Amino acid sequence: MNVVIIGCGVIGAAIAYNLSQVQGFKITVFDQQPPAKASTGAALGVLMGVISQKIKGKAWQMRQTSIQRYETLIPELEALTGRQIPFNRQGILMLLPENSDPSLPLESGVGGISPWEKLREIRQSQGWQLEIWDIAKLKNICPQVNHAKITGAVYSPQDRQLDPTALTLALVEAAQHNGVTFKFGVTVLDAQTPEISPQLQTIETTEGKVTADWFIVAAGLGSTPLTAKLNYKVDIRPVLGQALHLSLGHPLGNSDFQPAITGNDVHIVPVGGGDYWVGATVEFPSNGDEILPDSELLESVKQQAIAFCPELAQATIIRTWSGLRPRPEGRPAPVIGKLPGFNNVLLATAHYRNGVLLAPATADAIRELLQDSSSLSTSA
Repeated sequence: MNVVIIGCGVIGAAIAYNLSQVQGFKITVFDQQPPAKASTGAALGVLMGVISQKIKGKAWQMRQTSIQRYETLIPELEALTGRQIPFNRQGILMLLPENSDPSLPLESGVGGISPWEKLREIRQSQGWQLEIWDIAKLKNICPQVNHAKITGAVYSPQDRQLDPTALTLALVEAAQHNGVTFKFGVTVLDAQTPEISPQLQTIETTEGKVTADWFIVAAGLGSTPLTAKLNYKVDIRPVLGQALHLSLGHPLGNSDFQPAITGNDVHIVPVGGGDYWVGATVEFPSNGDEILPDSELLESVKQQAIAFCPELAQATIIRTWSGLRPRPEGRPAPVIGKLPGFNNVLLATAHYRNGVLLAPATADAIRELLQDSSSLSTSA
């Protein structure tokens, strides 16, 4: 069975590797850029699963599936490719600023200690850990944190952080090892389908026409023009995020305990050698789909990080960068499933801020859809 995947960010690469482990699939991946060059390459790779406010349904199940899979996926890819994938197993520490409102409901994500105690109980019943730290414990374990305006912290020892680009490149190499063909620098120009047919047969690319049994659209923001060619436009809008790479020259606090720290939606991510990624802004388009990075917002993120960890004021800025996140309009993220009107076009796109987190679960979902459809057509 010929399968074409359009898009090679972390989602497309994860799908390619997952499907490469199933017999009977001949897989080709197209992307107009090298792998991990769009939103994946700009991501911080903070995997907020257990500490997220999602507690039931598909949103939680996908997070749980992915967090579990990463524990085996990273060593699996490293063994297969010989690549090292930076993978921080020291958890995520969420600081609770004093302006948190403890009366807010759990779903708000900004409540004080009481809602977090409720979440801790829910996670315990689900087989996961969360710890609630008071100021004394926070001071003892993380002396780098400015405790003056913090009411406490929530520590999630089973959540993770990883390097999204290193992960994607390893997924590509592992998939190639398993026989997947990747074609980079190739643009999909058009899609052709017979009238009143639920089957897409051919796509036109800059390398010519390509036929397949299945087409998987995992192109992030590029999914909108692709689906428009098939007369069912999936409306995905860009949301810009900016981040900084800071170098302090030595680790913050205890060098043996370097979790990702987050608070007020600002992440401080240790990347080794006393370096930290700090981000990210959330910037919506004000006119059309064009967004120009706002330097004041980036400075605000930096100052928030310094307020949490004052020593970062002494750090040198190594680089700044930005990327566009694909956010679906008028529907929840992500968009996974069949493209309406087609039996053989699957969508795996518009993950907004959770593409890296949900990549393994998305790949599982696509594989199940393909295998279910294949068994149905065989039995028919």
